[in-house]
Amino acid sequence: MIENSSVWVVSDVDGTLMDHSYDLTPAKDTIKTLQKLSIPIILCTSKTASEVKVIRKELNLTDPYIVENGAAIHGETLKKVNGKIILGKKYELLEEILNSISKEIDYKLTPLNSLNDQEATQLTGLKGNALNLMRDRHWSMPFLNPPSNLQEKINICSKKYNVDIFKGNRMSHLLSKNSNKGKAINALKNYSNIQNIKIIGLGDSPNDLPLFLNSDIRVVIPGVDGPNLNLLEQLKDLDFTLASEPNGYGWKNEINKLLNTLELI
Repeated sequence: MIENSSVWVVSDVDGTLMDHSYDLTPAKDTIKTLQKLSIPIILCTSKTASEVKVIRKELNLTDPYIVENGAAIHGETLKKVNGKIILGKKYELLEEILNSISKEIDYKLTPLNSLNDQEATQLTGLKGNALNLMRDRHWSMPFLNPPSNLQEKINICSKKYNVDIFKGNRMSHLLSKNSNKGKAINALKNYSNIQNIKIIGLGDSPNDLPLFLNSDIRVVIPGVDGPNLNLLEQLKDLDFTLASEPNGYGWKNEINKLLNTLELI
């Protein structure tokens, strides 16, 4: 139970807990160790609730989970709020805003959900029913990364429409101003009514910046080609650790080090 622990591990999933072939194996033993210590593992991801349910089942997780980039929090233990806390705006409204921004910048911003199966598989590596789970989206709007020269115009438009846009390694995400990974962490803290929680935050892209800004201990997980340099630039004034190995191997190593450093084992 999250209410019974003063330390939470809050982790991004894609590129952090697992690589882009979706292999969770490297982190499994460390997750079991955390569970034995009653330290919650709170997944904090751009994935949908439908996708995360599959991952939680494989890892035997029971803690609440943050989905759609912080737009919603789900969990069987969130009984006071009927199993979910919604921070985001509805997908249909966000789609209208994305279309409006497209018109203003004279460039079609392509929603992830508008890709056909072949295009979506090429981008994400997902196939079959996994694509259906990915498309079961309600509170956020992922779209293909636009050309970098349009970024300034897009940022101006996002302020006009009162939304935020976060750029990940593979796609960008349009969200309500009221929702991001950091705001979701704080909403879960408020729900739990615990004042002194130490947050260990792990992520791999600028999309995780709100997570890191609301973490006490920050761990950047590199990819096989190294860390995201844009993320490192954004974190330059903050203390963080850069894992020495990519994806789940880096995740495992750094969590194990922290467990020893914090004397939690």
